[in-house]
Amino acid sequence: MTIHTGGCHCGKVRFEVDASADIEATQCNCSVCRMTAFVHLIVSRDNFRLQRGGDAIETYTFNTGIAQHYFCRRCGIKSYYVPRSHPDSISVNVNCLEPETIRSLSVTPFDGRHWEENVSELSPLSD
Repeated sequence: MTIHTGGCHCGKVRFEVDASADIEATQCNCSVCRMTAFVHLIVSRDNFRLQRGGDAIETYTFNTGIAQHYFCRRCGIKSYYVPRSHPDSISVNVNCLEPETIRSLSVTPFDGRHWEENVSELSPLSD
């Protein structure tokens, strides 16, 4: 396991995540993920540590309300969130990780536009 660091654009929100240096991520084409360019690295809550910025987070929910989308109130970047597919986990946006600790990145597409029909194709946790 590697400790990856990341956060939002303005730096107000910072976190650490324990995951492999060889990241296997998912790119979803649902409306929110497509518009925010979110590339998913889903980890257990135990492998995610918010370092600062909890007071800068705004929460957005829609549809079923299960997913908790967290945006920096200052710069608007969604660097992590609680996914509907893994509500006891955290999905980190690989695009918000510092690149120095990423040895390789493999991205698998996921048809989130048809989420109900395809959710069983999602991989288990990355850790």
